[in-house]
Amino acid sequence: MPTHAEIKYSPYSAAQMYALVADVASYPDFLPWCLATRVRSVENNVMIADMVIGFKMIREKYTSEVTLDPDKEVKIVYKNGPFKYLNSHWKFTDKPGGGCEIDFFVDFEFRSALLQKVMGAVFNEAVQLMMSAFQKRAIELYGTNA
Repeated sequence: MPTHAEIKYSPYSAAQMYALVADVASYPDFLPWCLATRVRSVENNVMIADMVIGFKMIREKYTSEVTLDPDKEVKIVYKNGPFKYLNSHWKFTDKPGGGCEIDFFVDFEFRSALLQKVMGAVFNEAVQLMMSAFQKRAIELYGTNA
């Protein structure tokens, strides 16, 4: 069961990084393996969203419940698709000298042993690519003089 926990500093504010992560509809524009997203509904800071991910010959769609705590946290709970479970969060805390601390966590398991084996082999690389993609997107949106 791949799990990743990481705390990073960002030169951008908690509000900026929250806005970037909460904008699920834009993920296909910058996340390498995210082929499509569809926000089904948003009500009382809870979003139901579909995501299609693809890697090599693998293409899977899943549905998540995304709980939004503006400028502070994005919490993702798996609802339907190829996983046994998937839980993730992004927490954002402004730092006194500027910028923010980002606490990222993801834990999941695929139903298929084959998918688990394939994705487990590239999991760490995929997480690093994802983190890098979010950082590059922040630079695109907010510039380099944060």
